[in-house]
Amino acid sequence: MHEPTAGEPEGIMKTRHWDAIVIGTGMGGATFGYALARAGRRVLWCEKGSAHLADCEALRGRFAEEWFPPGDAHAANRRVLLRNAGRYFDAIADVSGPKPFDFIPFIGAGGGGSTALYGMALERFFPADFSPRQHHPGARESTIPDHWPIGYADLEPYYMEAEKLYGVRGGGDALRGGLERVEQRDLPPLSPVARELFAFFEQKGLHPYRVPLACDRVPACTGCQGYLCARDCKIDSARACIQPALALGAEVLDKCEVVRLEANADRITGVICRHEGRELHLRADLVALAAGALGTPRLLLASASPAWPRGLANVSGRVGLNLMRHYVDLYAVFPKRRPVFAGNPKELAWNDLYLTETGKFGTFQSFGAMIPAKVLAAGIEQELRDKDRPWAAAALRLAKPIIASATAMLFARTEVFATIMEDLPYADNRVALGDGGRLSIQYRVRDSEARRIAQFRERVRKTFEPYRFLQLRQAESNLRLAHACGTCRFGRDPLTSVLDPFNKAHGIANLYVVDASFFPSSGGTNPALTVAANALRVAQHLTGKP
Repeated sequence: MHEPTAGEPEGIMKTRHWDAIVIGTGMGGATFGYALARAGRRVLWCEKGSAHLADCEALRGRFAEEWFPPGDAHAANRRVLLRNAGRYFDAIADVSGPKPFDFIPFIGAGGGGSTALYGMALERFFPADFSPRQHHPGARESTIPDHWPIGYADLEPYYMEAEKLYGVRGGGDALRGGLERVEQRDLPPLSPVARELFAFFEQKGLHPYRVPLACDRVPACTGCQGYLCARDCKIDSARACIQPALALGAEVLDKCEVVRLEANADRITGVICRHEGRELHLRADLVALAAGALGTPRLLLASASPAWPRGLANVSGRVGLNLMRHYVDLYAVFPKRRPVFAGNPKELAWNDLYLTETGKFGTFQSFGAMIPAKVLAAGIEQELRDKDRPWAAAALRLAKPIIASATAMLFARTEVFATIMEDLPYADNRVALGDGGRLSIQYRVRDSEARRIAQFRERVRKTFEPYRFLQLRQAESNLRLAHACGTCRFGRDPLTSVLDPFNKAHGIANLYVVDASFFPSSGGTNPALTVAANALRVAQHLTGKP
């Protein structure tokens, strides 16, 4: 153990060795660390972004792009603004096509991870999601397994605990057959437009229900989807887990990037970090990775050593493989009533196309408040620039005021919904280390997946008749990585999986992965609640305490 050096954080100088170091404060890492702290363990979180615990730097209540200065798209301070807004701030490379390009994914980095930005919809997976291959019999190239190493019944008590921990209210999906028992109290009445569409969907023979949300409704709540909550009504993992864990003696070291893990043949021996220009060497009895399905495999691959030449925990060669991200489309529907956004509009969902006689698709749910038009236009301009289309970006920049105005008028007249469709794992859809250790992704939509996307779109189109709507196709875009998962799957066979059924890395006694990397399949709905439930399951396995 090395001696503390001048300038190291005070808490680090006091404690050089923890029971557990958790890397990442998102849904998996925060929930897991809280459960350990609750059981009396000494926990340290290492967080790459800003924890925003003192709130002195946090940019709340607005999208980060609204704070950007006009002009230079690559201004140096945009990285700082993204960090202070709880956003991921490093560019990654998409090497899927013949012309690679860099982009910054719209995911979280900071206290609460992506939950600080999420729309708060916390849905359970269906029992069918735990036996995935039978619903995709024609996916011969896919690595989708017959079964997860655990079933719905194994997670059910932890689903209930996670729903209570995150204050989830809503639900009541008739198609789940009474499996969910989400709190229904204090639900605000449906908005007039939601009542109209709820009745319409019922007349169509569908089964609409209230989206289960982790939200303490307050007057003028807008949902804060995509940015830090300004009214403290969003129940993210920082609020639900990190803050109470700090009262139990846990610590957070933010603006701390873990660069590699040191290990011998069967144990993690050190966590090497960069913090405020210094290198820190930290140690713990147990290390849990929760840096997300992009960051976790990156760190394992960057931790290659003579004992682990292909990357840490990579006996199977599967670290980074089987990247999934969901196929998401948006639908702007023109209701008979004009929407009045006096509150959080994320109200409705239905799952009648989740599992059908012709195939397994996914969920349909309210999207929530739409991204401001000027932010949306700025994002499209940036994408064109990132993809090396400067003439198109320049033309869009000139037309941006007109486009922003027209888009604002459109979304003021519509109710926006999202479809989330299960994508399948393929070994060559992956996360890898590029030149200089940079993170890169490769993800190709197979022809069979494209056909399923088209079928889902057609089924949704027929559902909306006779309503007018505008379809915003995003399913094929690799820039949509909000639900990335699967890159360190768990399983029983060390030759075909990275983790065992309790999320311990094969061959390493004290390394666990508790983010969405462990998914063997993506399911067809929001993954966050399943991540939280599994984190509680793993923590109870380790501590023996509920």
